[in-house]
Amino acid sequence: MARPRGISDQRLLDAAAAVTGRVGPGFTLAQVAAAAGVAVGTVSNRFGSKLGLLKALSRSTTERVVAMMRDDAERAADPVTGLRTSAVSVFSWLGDAEEAANHLGQLGVDIGDPELRELLGEHFSAIEAELRRQLRTADLPSAPSPERAARVLVAVVNGISLDWSIRPSGPLADRLAEDIDAVLDGWRRERSGST
Repeated sequence: MARPRGISDQRLLDAAAAVTGRVGPGFTLAQVAAAAGVAVGTVSNRFGSKLGLLKALSRSTTERVVAMMRDDAERAADPVTGLRTSAVSVFSWLGDAEEAANHLGQLGVDIGDPELRELLGEHFSAIEAELRRQLRTADLPSAPSPERAARVLVAVVNGISLDWSIRPSGPLADRLAEDIDAVLDGWRRERSGST
């Protein structure tokens, strides 16, 4: 079946992300269709099911986040600033605490489904790989190996976003920057002579 003209997959995926942020994991294809301004059949024909839509959304989100991280790193004045900005951008798009909690509610559903859990693992691996790539050029004398440092940063970013969605205080991007700076500041210091 031919796709309706002018209706891109990205338009439908953007609508799915927006609806997930408003409604949480209980969203329907009808709500996604309404947000995209299309018939429900357009969404179901394109993705087959809610699971198909969620799989496509997961892949799209991974590509978008990694591209945003790279762009942020390339625009920065130095590699450490780029790394910081890049790590902040992983979840800074979540919006307010309610929207973040709804997306994280979907995360809980994703973890329970083997296919979505695998895609989530690919998402975290892609973010970790990008951070690892950036860490190789950053001047952080006390940082552990790029592999370990990237794992630490992914854990910090994931933990902050979860904590902030439950106990919000100020914008998420500010909280991410503050806590990532605490880690990077420790890694910027020269190691003492004794270990």
